[in-house]
Amino acid sequence: MQFKTASSPHIAQQNNIQGVMFKVLLAMIPGTIAMIVFFGWGVLINIILASVVALSAEALMLWIRKRPIKPYITDGSALLTACLLALALPQLAPWWLTVIGTLFAIIVAKHLYGGLGFNPFNPAMVGYVVVIISFPKEMTQWVPPLLESYTQLTFSETLNIIFGGDLPLAYTWDAITMATPLDTVKTQLGLELSINEIENHKVYGGMFGSVGGFGWEWVNGLFLATGLYLALKGVIDWRIPAGVIVALLVLSNTFALYDYASFTPPTFHLFSGGIMLAAFFIATDPVTAATTTKGRWLYGAGIGVFIFIIRTWGAYPDGIAFAVLLMNMATPLLDYYTMPRAFGHSWTEFPHHHKVDDDE
Repeated sequence: MQFKTASSPHIAQQNNIQGVMFKVLLAMIPGTIAMIVFFGWGVLINIILASVVALSAEALMLWIRKRPIKPYITDGSALLTACLLALALPQLAPWWLTVIGTLFAIIVAKHLYGGLGFNPFNPAMVGYVVVIISFPKEMTQWVPPLLESYTQLTFSETLNIIFGGDLPLAYTWDAITMATPLDTVKTQLGLELSINEIENHKVYGGMFGSVGGFGWEWVNGLFLATGLYLALKGVIDWRIPAGVIVALLVLSNTFALYDYASFTPPTFHLFSGGIMLAAFFIATDPVTAATTTKGRWLYGAGIGVFIFIIRTWGAYPDGIAFAVLLMNMATPLLDYYTMPRAFGHSWTEFPHHHKVDDDE
């Protein structure tokens, strides 16, 4: 009797690139729907535009590099980059800004480094940093979240603004855009208003919800829930988002206890802006994040520390992209100094490595 034995490895991998990417994309749907509900059709338009541009640029670069197009174009990596970038952009950003950011993310940050698996920096965050530094004015066109005092745009009106720059009749930019809660807090603190005065202000008070920015708290709550689901299923490593959240929580709570009038409370930091999207969906990028157990803790914590520093004392209201890219730079160093001992070898054989726990 003859038996057929499968070739090694005999333990089948449960996750592959395509499977992981599309699981992450599916997990982003509830939070994305919440963003569309609270911030209008611009979110959906940005996602569609960025996706088309990303897939086109991916196919073009694969063709130029003489690589097979179908396996790479369908792995979901370019689509995920497009969605992450689109969610980070203002809802009324002009079409060319989205195109520039997406092209830079796919062509420069990804393919010029060798494609998926070789890029040292998160492509979506590279694209975001390029446009926020190059076009700061256009990066302020945020839509207010369902506030009664502001006008909600229809799909066609939003489309006309994004692609034509045409405001509807009798509308002004002040009527359809506003600063984000993070930007408002930073600006008003600079004018020597206290946190309590900002929250109860007759003009600014309406943009704050129960625990964070109005609308943003729901978005972050949904990204938190689906992110935890991905962590429980082993799709992402829970240590990275835990490091981000714990570091931001500890720092914000410490400074708020020291001076509550000048520093926002921890809940505001965690449920305003894109913290949960960053912690669970951006920072966990397997290519640009640390790979060792301790390295992932330090990587996530470093992102949380940089976010707090930039938000509190930096020039930008939200420092997620800069924090992620700074820790991307530190990833090789973290992996080097947190490398676990090779099985079957003593530490005397690796004098250049710092000792870490054997159970890593």
